[in-house]
Amino acid sequence: MNDPRAKRLLKAWETPKGWRYWSAVNNSEVGLWYTLTAFAFFLFGGVLALIMRVQLALPDNHWLTPDQYNQIFTMHGSVMMFLFAVPILEAISIMLLPEMLGSRDLPFPRLSAYGYWCFLIGGVFVCASLFFGVGPRGGWFMYPPMTTEYQEGIGPDIWLLGLSFIEIASIAAAVELIVGVLKCRPPGMRLNLIPLYAWYILVVAVMILFAFPPLIAGDLLMELERAMDWPFFDVERGGDPMLWQHLFWIFGHPEVYIVFLPSIALVAMIIPTFARTPMAGYGWIVLAAVGTGFLSFGLWVHHMFTTGLPGISIGIFSAASQAVAIPTGVQIFCFIATLLVGRVQRKVCLKFVLAGLATFIIGGLTGVMVAIAPFDYQAHDTYFIVGHLHYVLIGGTIFPIVAGFYYYYPFVTGKRLSERLGNIAFWLMLIGFNVAFFPMHLAGLTGMPRRVHTFPGGMGFELPNLISSIGAFGLGAGFVVLLWDVFRPKGNHPYVPRNVWNAGTLEWSGQVPDHPWGIRSIPIIETRYPLWEQENLMAEIDAGQFYLADAEEGRRETLVTSAVDAELIQCLRVPGPSFLPFWAAVFTGGVFIFSTYHWWMLAGCCSVLSFATIVTWMWTGTAEIPEKETKPVGLGQSLPLYVSGPAAVGWWAMFITMLGDMTAFISLVFGYFFYWTVHEDFPPAHWNGEPVVGAGSLWPLVSVGLGAVAWFAVVMARRWNHNDFILGFYASSSLAVAAALASGVALVWGPYSNGMDPTVHVYSSTTGVLVLWSFVHLILGATMLLYCMARRLFGKMDAEHDADIVNVTLAWHFLLLTVAITGSVLALFPWVA
Repeated sequence: MNDPRAKRLLKAWETPKGWRYWSAVNNSEVGLWYTLTAFAFFLFGGVLALIMRVQLALPDNHWLTPDQYNQIFTMHGSVMMFLFAVPILEAISIMLLPEMLGSRDLPFPRLSAYGYWCFLIGGVFVCASLFFGVGPRGGWFMYPPMTTEYQEGIGPDIWLLGLSFIEIASIAAAVELIVGVLKCRPPGMRLNLIPLYAWYILVVAVMILFAFPPLIAGDLLMELERAMDWPFFDVERGGDPMLWQHLFWIFGHPEVYIVFLPSIALVAMIIPTFARTPMAGYGWIVLAAVGTGFLSFGLWVHHMFTTGLPGISIGIFSAASQAVAIPTGVQIFCFIATLLVGRVQRKVCLKFVLAGLATFIIGGLTGVMVAIAPFDYQAHDTYFIVGHLHYVLIGGTIFPIVAGFYYYYPFVTGKRLSERLGNIAFWLMLIGFNVAFFPMHLAGLTGMPRRVHTFPGGMGFELPNLISSIGAFGLGAGFVVLLWDVFRPKGNHPYVPRNVWNAGTLEWSGQVPDHPWGIRSIPIIETRYPLWEQENLMAEIDAGQFYLADAEEGRRETLVTSAVDAELIQCLRVPGPSFLPFWAAVFTGGVFIFSTYHWWMLAGCCSVLSFATIVTWMWTGTAEIPEKETKPVGLGQSLPLYVSGPAAVGWWAMFITMLGDMTAFISLVFGYFFYWTVHEDFPPAHWNGEPVVGAGSLWPLVSVGLGAVAWFAVVMARRWNHNDFILGFYASSSLAVAAALASGVALVWGPYSNGMDPTVHVYSSTTGVLVLWSFVHLILGATMLLYCMARRLFGKMDAEHDADIVNVTLAWHFLLLTVAITGSVLALFPWVA
């Protein structure tokens, strides 16, 4: 390498060596760790499945005790859904998206690293519980009252707190991916030119943002009931287990599409490459993906048809459940059309794609069957459902992911997987899968219930179960062949040619072996398949003829562009290797893990250390004031090094995070009104002879007023900081902090002064959780303001470089809404009701 610019660039993006390797934060390393860890959890979940099939191979089998089976059954579902299906697709996206978008990295690499370490720690904690006999036993759905009244021990707490911790990682990755797709594209790559994979990931990340918070809210309610006896699901004190089912399935059904759409995204990248033609119906596929994501939020009730819902609700949700087949069908027809008009090359990865589509169609058809309420009444909680969901999840997710392994393995390692071993793995998996899961439909139709640890002989269940168990081991043998192919030594294998599949998208522009900089220079993109349709593009990228071909200051940099037209906005400096994300995840994990065992002192210490680590991370790694205002980035252009407001990636991250936070809050408010709909007298005056009291009217309204004062002071603080009126900034900020704390105290004082006991009735407990949520957020809002004041005091924020106070003001808009809704509901709704 003789080009001094390339040497400086390589030095800036160099991967740390030795033990410091684990401080790496760039997408290629974190994405690889994420992928391998998720795949390890997948293998663990697969072994659990085989143990279950051994148990169910014969009738009246007592190889496992019911308790052991319940733990393994629960962990299998939880691991596959929370530790593999969602994380593997986020992992692949973190690894692929920057190169696919011609970006050096995603905008918040330390956030990606933090999410990974949270995922690893939380996953190991949850899985390890199985080896100590304390694993959760309530199924991956954890329905109360089974998990709140009839299970002793800490198993449900491990599930609730451990997986809530992991959900933080999922939401962190979603924020990173949304901002990455919208703001870190190369110039010229307008929204109608981005790879289909990016479109799918954008849809899925938005779905995560709105689907996961209801589950987090449900986790909070259940853990409060288990730890503090607040009766959200206790019928004897006005609670209702149905609320959990609503919150869980508002998450659970979109979850199916959250894992399905990214897999289809891989299909959308593989098919054009092996058909040697651009994807047919690009616009229709985008619309169908958006439509699928939107419709998926209107289907959750079809998991609850047998719970006694009104007929009108069942009719609406039954129709919606069948309607989702339309956008799904559009995507599949576009894939088939592309294959028909192209010149198809028969490769192993394309075989997995076709097997996945065929299998998913079968699962989709049985899905339409169970969307019809009368049929669902017959098939509900039978093995027919087990067969259906595995056809959907393995066909729609696992086969495309395996295809992705074969397709992108050369991208990661520069080597190819064996076509011969791939064919063996393919036939073992395809035959093994169908032998394993098709008989489950028959077993279910003859009446075999699901979630049982054994079954009696003489009822016709023996043969289907024995065949299923044999097929499961065939499927497992296919994965063993795949594993051997992936991990066998390949030191003597030659590197593949550059762009080995002759693909048209930008991620294949990298050299072999590739460099850690992502792309040599960031090009101008004019088409959807630039490697096919822009002449000499790779040569010009290699020659450094585009943007950011150099790193004069030795800093890691990438481009920020506008969300729609990808016009140049900023040269963004991204942070380099650091152990801060690792320690932040360790201490955050300590809070959840020690809380599970009620070791409050240790949990408190971890809270303090986690807070201190995150503040240090933000203090040293965000909103840095540059040594110069602008920088030449190539092609005669100069860009600012610092921007704030809607043009900045930090503003977008705050906006997206607060949307997710607000979704969790609205889920709690939904709970309040859910109880109103199921009770004739809500709130009741008395319950079992005891008075039921809430927060009253006066103090919640006082809290709203003080919250409004705090919000107004924050807005003025931002304005006076921008006008460089320092005294006004400090005065407004101090007033805002005082008003925020006073608002929180007023909110708590209402129920306290009324003598409210959250354990008496669900009205008091649901009032308590709204007060608790808003109080914690007011404390956080005050802390953010103190942080801004410190930044200004130490010269890390001024009138021109004001991203901190701008982002905090944005958060306060949401905070005011939270306080206003809480105060209004608590003070006024009892009068209306």
